[in-house]
Amino acid sequence: MTEVTIRLTPAQLRERLARFEVQAIDPAERRRAAVAVAVTEAGFGADFDGMPHHAHWSDATALLLTRRAAGLSSHAGQWAMPGGRIDDGETPEQAALRELVEEVGLALAADAVFGRLDDYATRSGYVITPVVVWAGPARELTPNAAEVASIHRIPASELMRADAPLLNQVKGAEHPVLRMPVGERWIAAPTAAFIYQFREWCLLQRPTRVAHFDQPVFAWK
Repeated sequence: MTEVTIRLTPAQLRERLARFEVQAIDPAERRRAAVAVAVTEAGFGADFDGMPHHAHWSDATALLLTRRAAGLSSHAGQWAMPGGRIDDGETPEQAALRELVEEVGLALAADAVFGRLDDYATRSGYVITPVVVWAGPARELTPNAAEVASIHRIPASELMRADAPLLNQVKGAEHPVLRMPVGERWIAAPTAAFIYQFREWCLLQRPTRVAHFDQPVFAWK
């Protein structure tokens, strides 16, 4: 099967995010966090089962994802985007850029921030703000071993699969659980929610909300 190549330019992404009407969530008693939806290049591939490896560097559009370190006290081993708690006095944008440095060694200037997607309230008590940043090639990435087990470049073409998203009901959830298939695996919300909304608006320009989708039971704590 021939892989469809998607190349999203900085101008296209900036313009689309400028038109996006962000839905924020009042954190109330919840803690605030931010993640970096880092748009990069596919490079040599995503580096896991079911995904192609490229002999030469690919400049096709991709998203930067990580697997959380096994030793973390919460959500160990799960798929994630670089991110974490927003410190006192920080904006979500500042927190997302800081976490990129801390987790994967990627330092970006403030003008790399292109916009936001919708907030997502997690079962574990956070309101997460996804901040979309243009990361460029990001050829030199170094995982922080205390937080990150591995770094992966998920090509935008993989987000366009016909079986995405995966929706199912679980006991105790009012709304369907959202997952996104990637290679031979799948990624769960909240990360999957950000990926799906990025696909729907930034790639397909379809207004789609995701905050109502639930998470798998294992992510409720």
